[in-house]
Amino acid sequence: QQSELNSFLWTIKRDPPSYFFGTIHVPYTRVWDFIPENSKKAFQQSHIVYFELDLTDPYTISALTSCQLLPQGKNLQDVLPRDIYRRLKRHLEYVKLMMPSWMTPDQRGKGLYADYLFNAIAGNWERKRPVWVMLMVNSLTEVDIKSRGVPVLDLYLAQEAERLRKQTGAVEKVEEQCHPLNGLNFSQV
Repeated sequence: QQSELNSFLWTIKRDPPSYFFGTIHVPYTRVWDFIPENSKKAFQQSHIVYFELDLTDPYTISALTSCQLLPQGKNLQDVLPRDIYRRLKRHLEYVKLMMPSWMTPDQRGKGLYADYLFNAIAGNWERKRPVWVMLMVNSLTEVDIKSRGVPVLDLYLAQEAERLRKQTGAVEKVEEQCHPLNGLNFSQV
């Protein structure tokens, strides 16, 4: 029952009330039907919405992309053990070969092509830090590829907030997410 689901919604009792809602970075279509009505209603009634990051801001996207890169002049081949680098390269070649068969007719109908999608996800992979390559590889599965083109829950809610002309903002800066991940050493990654 929709009304019995855990809402991941906390209310801050004030006038007017404020809400805190926990999201997950997955395509919104995977979770939307499981978000209880009280959470959807709180979002609809809100006038101001803050997100973890402002995923609608081009600067945020650019900064996220930049923070993933190794220092100038360094490549992944320079920092990974040779055997891991070779396995990674072979795996990415396999993924690129398989992607056309993983894509849905709906994705093709929207003009998404396997080569474009692969480059959008894995482009410049040899310049990325190992932690970001690990996250990228984890998202290069058939199930994840089939859902590409569908915004993650945070982005979907941000787009809805903009469409509904709500005031939006972010509680974190890109650096606050990047620096801790970039600070992990190789054995932690």
